[in-house]
Amino acid sequence: MSFQLRVPVALIIFRRPETTRRVVEAIAAARPPRLYVIADGPRTPEEATQCAATRAVVEQAISWDCAVFTDYADINLGNKRRISSGLDRVFAQEEQAIVLEDDCVPDPTFFRFCQELLEKYRDEPRVMHIGGNNFLPQVRLPDSYAFCRYPHTWGWATWRRAWQLYDVDMRAWTAATDKSLLLKPFTHPRERRFWQQMWDAVCAGRIDTWDYQWTFACVSHGGLAIAPAVNLVSNIGFGQDASHTVYHDPRLMVAAAPIDFPLRHPQTIASHAGLDVHTARLHFMVPTRAYVIRRAIKRQLGRVRRALLRRA
Repeated sequence: MSFQLRVPVALIIFRRPETTRRVVEAIAAARPPRLYVIADGPRTPEEATQCAATRAVVEQAISWDCAVFTDYADINLGNKRRISSGLDRVFAQEEQAIVLEDDCVPDPTFFRFCQELLEKYRDEPRVMHIGGNNFLPQVRLPDSYAFCRYPHTWGWATWRRAWQLYDVDMRAWTAATDKSLLLKPFTHPRERRFWQQMWDAVCAGRIDTWDYQWTFACVSHGGLAIAPAVNLVSNIGFGQDASHTVYHDPRLMVAAAPIDFPLRHPQTIASHAGLDVHTARLHFMVPTRAYVIRRAIKRQLGRVRRALLRRA
């Protein structure tokens, strides 16, 4: 029997029509019954043209029988307010949804993976997030997926019951008199320092983002994220016009691949220690002083090399 997607999809767009086109093509092939399009507004006249072109790409690509709900901001709200408010509206209408951004291209099997696990863990409060990313090929998983601490958001799905625990302003963090209690789930001191710095920066308005708050919601409520055994979503948005992925990082530029069905499910709902440790090392640790010095030297050597090449 052929797969039929029954779960709605939320698509977050901004000003990149070409990357958006590839994502929408993947969504169109899956033919979701409902599509929510969340768009931020422009900051400049040039961006107004780009935003309009990006919205047109989505509207022109909807050729299947689908209910479309557009949530277009007239002014620029920024990542923090635009994405969080858009998803608030989605989950006010839907019990569950798949979420994609305009630079995250999923393998076709991603949609079935999400749908099956949304159904399986619908009433399991310990599971808060179904992710499509796996950046750790060195960690071999015995099953089709594993549970971990970190919710990657380059293609993911969740339920209303989990999103209701999300607070974009992280009032529980700012109100905490002893933040070490909220950092207790992180096992390494540099990991704890990383999250204290990031969450402090988010609350102080120094970082305009929404996803660190989602990590806080999951961790502070003892929630687990699902990570697939293979990477199901590739990010094609690295570059100077990106909001965050400005610099190319080969560790994260992993091609999407299909996952096999039927899925092999873990026997227990428990965090996979290997995934947690390696993910923290890859993404979420304050760098050592030696690493900072090596990186500064490498960058300086790169500048010298480029200067010499320009003179040649």
